[in-house]
Amino acid sequence: MTILLVLRQRMCGNRLPGLSSKFLNVRLMSSYKKYAEHKSLEKIRNIGISAHIDSGKTTLTERILFYTGRISEMHEVKGKDNVGAVMDSMELERQRGITIQSAATYTIWKDHNINIIDTPGHVDFTVEVERALRVLDGAILVLCAVGGVQSQTLTVNRQMKRYNVPCLAFINKLDRMGANPNRILEQMRSKMNHNAAFIQLPIGLESECQGLIDLVTQKAIYFNGNYGEIIREEEIPKTMEAEAHDRRQELIEQVSNVDETLGELFLNESTITVDDIKNAIRRCCLKRSFTPVLVGTALKNKGIQPLLNAVLDYLPHPGEITNYALKETGSEQKKIVLKSDRNGDHPFVGLAFKLELGKFGQLTYFRCYQGMLQKGDNIYNTRSHKKVRIARLVRLHSNQMEDVDTVYAGDIFALFGIDCASGDTFVNQPKLEISMESIHVPDPVISMSIQPKNSKDRDNFSKGIARFTKEDPTFRFFWDPDNKESIVSGMGELHLEIYAQRLEREYNCPVVLGKPKVSFRETLITPCEFDYLHKKQSGGAGQFGRVIGIIEPLPPHQNTQILFSDETVGTNVPKQYVPGIEKGFRIMCEKGLLTGHRIAGIKMRLLDGAHHIVDSSEYAFQLAAQGAVRQVFENGSWQVLEPIMAVEITAPDEFQGTVMGQVSKRKGVITGSENSEGWVTIYAEVPLNEMFGYSGDLRSSTQGKGEFTMEYSRYSPCLPEIQEKLVREYQESSLQNQQQQKKKN
Repeated sequence: MTILLVLRQRMCGNRLPGLSSKFLNVRLMSSYKKYAEHKSLEKIRNIGISAHIDSGKTTLTERILFYTGRISEMHEVKGKDNVGAVMDSMELERQRGITIQSAATYTIWKDHNINIIDTPGHVDFTVEVERALRVLDGAILVLCAVGGVQSQTLTVNRQMKRYNVPCLAFINKLDRMGANPNRILEQMRSKMNHNAAFIQLPIGLESECQGLIDLVTQKAIYFNGNYGEIIREEEIPKTMEAEAHDRRQELIEQVSNVDETLGELFLNESTITVDDIKNAIRRCCLKRSFTPVLVGTALKNKGIQPLLNAVLDYLPHPGEITNYALKETGSEQKKIVLKSDRNGDHPFVGLAFKLELGKFGQLTYFRCYQGMLQKGDNIYNTRSHKKVRIARLVRLHSNQMEDVDTVYAGDIFALFGIDCASGDTFVNQPKLEISMESIHVPDPVISMSIQPKNSKDRDNFSKGIARFTKEDPTFRFFWDPDNKESIVSGMGELHLEIYAQRLEREYNCPVVLGKPKVSFRETLITPCEFDYLHKKQSGGAGQFGRVIGIIEPLPPHQNTQILFSDETVGTNVPKQYVPGIEKGFRIMCEKGLLTGHRIAGIKMRLLDGAHHIVDSSEYAFQLAAQGAVRQVFENGSWQVLEPIMAVEITAPDEFQGTVMGQVSKRKGVITGSENSEGWVTIYAEVPLNEMFGYSGDLRSSTQGKGEFTMEYSRYSPCLPEIQEKLVREYQESSLQNQQQQKKKN
């Protein structure tokens, strides 16, 4: 009884006399643990908070945890108390004021268990958003009331669409100078193609922001108390009645367009109740045909509790989302619908979506999609067929852990000591040969050389690199034998810089990063035929394989892919040797002859060939395929592709000409611009090779006021002079390596 009283008092913003903050936290945590374990499916929400950089995601999460009684006091992301937000648990995150790793927590609101993942906004950490959205049922898309729909907002929107995640939009930072939620709504409709409408209106903006109007219930909501914890409902102010009526009509019309039930009521001019509107918004939100738009300011503690209510009202519980597993049946993959009930009647199916190596060993984040899992159970990795015994089950609250005995379908949890890869599926029955669809991992766009400053740190360097490459699939490490140096690849300069700093802080291994290298690609310009015979006889069994076919370029939208198709008829090339031909082709695509970069955007069509009854083998055909690609190297026309970045630059109006001039100088193409209240946003496409050092140039030419973000857009042919320079540099380095090799010999 005391625990519930503490909870209730805390949710109302009052502390019980005589209870210290530390004691209160201990009681809260223990009560939460008991309270959260045995929820019915309808009482669970798995949500993510996603947005562009600096839209206020982490601040919003901090407020949600405070109002739900999960934490006893709030801290700011860039606060003066040097404590930092709860969800930014890494020291680097607190220093820089940015989120680097997605953090998981769970909380209780109105008897509902809400699992929350706070994700990073920087495009460099986009895989963190990918894997969070893969396992979540709904999301809150946070938009800044001044910045609006920005480049990373569009990326997050695409990711939500990829995984079919329903979302609410929350326009944050109404207290900022220049806040304009109406403009943001128009951007959502025009740039993101959302059928969106306000379900709340702000009462005043900037310093006059007093509260908000709920258009569904037609009430004005004010937030009183030191932390906005006391909610006061009143009638809509007279000055806003007309606007509220018009916006409510707009909301009903927008939802009626995509919901038959409400549409019929609207056309028949029937009385539309609050429940009618709520149920219609929920139905449309689940189908992603309508996006409700809420407003508020997390920093000034306004609009958070109504947002939590909207999460319960409009976002789905795990039982409302259809999740599939794939079962191999011969050459086809069959989709199997997973059962999300929590009675444990069905076999356990879970997806490992994130790995993290901490002081207690490897921590693996899981989402349970079917069945239940108990401490002491055995589970099987469907990829590696390894059996693992569950010694410890935990739920996460940022970097704190709470032990639990059982998890059910719909829960997000973590396990220790599981040897697996991100995206592996686990089951509790060894014969259950199914797998969940894996997580989309974008290719790295930038590479740098890396080496420890002190040779004595090599062991720590190896440990750190091994850990980071396992944790983050977009962070790659390899040895370049031509240049005799270690190379790391990632999603941007910031991405690699963060890992370099983490090596120094967490492994006491300072490193030196070399000049960034761009991941160029090589591709064919026109189709080229091949006919190659590999024949070798040296006593005993020989090698024989002949391949005939054509290698052709793929269309521009597929120029990062490598495809292979077996179009042989008859038995000239036995089917058991075809995998060897494909393997040889893909090995050769790892390194082109023009510049040494990977080959992409080509398709090998195997049309015919020949084999020998004794001397042919899969390896012989693999070597034949490699010879065929070398033949095409010599006879075909090749070109170099470079990554093009979509760049968004924001600066004061007076610097527009300067910024445009800088973009043109860097061989960029301006695709559009927007002017709003003294600021200009310029959209451009610029080769990544030209973007190094741009941050300093932009700041110096805009008096420190300019900002830019960029993300990978596509690969495109580079200019002839760039290609010539790359070819020349590659030939020179190859010649130097040959000379060094001769000296050694």
